[in-house]
Amino acid sequence: MGRKRTPGLIRRGGVWHIDKQVKGFGRICESTGASHLRDAEAILAHRLEELRKARVFGVRPTRTFREAATRYLNEYLHKRSIGRDADDLKWVDPFIGNLPLNVVHDGTLQRFVRHRLDKDRVAVGTVNRTLSVVRRVLSLAARKWRDEQGLTWLETMPLIELLPDHGRRRPYPLSWEEQRLLFSELPGHLQRMALFKVNTGTREQEVVRMQWDWEIPIPELDTSVFVVPRELVKNNEDRLVVLNRVAKAVVDEVRGEHPHRVFTWRGTPVKRIGNAGWQRARKRAADRYPAEIGGTSPEDGFRRFRVHDLKHTYGRRLRLPA
Repeated sequence: MGRKRTPGLIRRGGVWHIDKQVKGFGRICESTGASHLRDAEAILAHRLEELRKARVFGVRPTRTFREAATRYLNEYLHKRSIGRDADDLKWVDPFIGNLPLNVVHDGTLQRFVRHRLDKDRVAVGTVNRTLSVVRRVLSLAARKWRDEQGLTWLETMPLIELLPDHGRRRPYPLSWEEQRLLFSELPGHLQRMALFKVNTGTREQEVVRMQWDWEIPIPELDTSVFVVPRELVKNNEDRLVVLNRVAKAVVDEVRGEHPHRVFTWRGTPVKRIGNAGWQRARKRAADRYPAEIGGTSPEDGFRRFRVHDLKHTYGRRLRLPA
């Protein structure tokens, strides 16, 4: 007969992994890195001894970054961006997943940073987003998560600096002349959504998913407002969308076209504003820019104008003196 399998050890892909529930410490899920069972058993015994010392003597046990990342994902399932956070943690896991929490810092993250920048050729902002998630996990380990002895998972939160992003594009609020030019090239359905967005300061997904059920009439003022559910709002709070004269006219124009969605295209809900139609219209408008406005269309501005810049345009106009 073969050797009896040790409880708490599972073999996957030729490597033994620890998967064990430990009273007072929760579930331990991590790779031993060992292909031989005896080596894996020794590693498991060492981890259990660390936990025993933590319980008896108040010694902080060694926990890996993967353990902390797993706890973070389990505790923050309600977070709107948890899917993207999971992707970030998956990217960084091969580089620091097996490392103890107390040795995760700028130095040990350099291999990940260089791989993403040089081999995967992603933008600095993409790398910084992953580093921000790593910082969040370490912060929780150092400040919130505690064991039965009252010890935090991590003694000290390391300083992890984000990369300088010199190529990050600045917001580009539209002038009234630029708005007229761009909107004249947009297809009707995109023009209405863009006009609504620039007059309400709403985000793209708030506009494309706008529903008639969210509308609340205000007969005393002969208008209405929309309340976007918190699940779709960045700060996780219900968002009140007040309609000015232009936004109300846009809403009234599409009223009755669809039983549920406010903005559609040929009876079908629209997934995004910044689609291929938007990009083609933006190029045509940029080509007309010199003749109609004068000068050269700004390469990092009008020619690359983003849907989110409509929100910046709204904010800039709010701050202008009356």
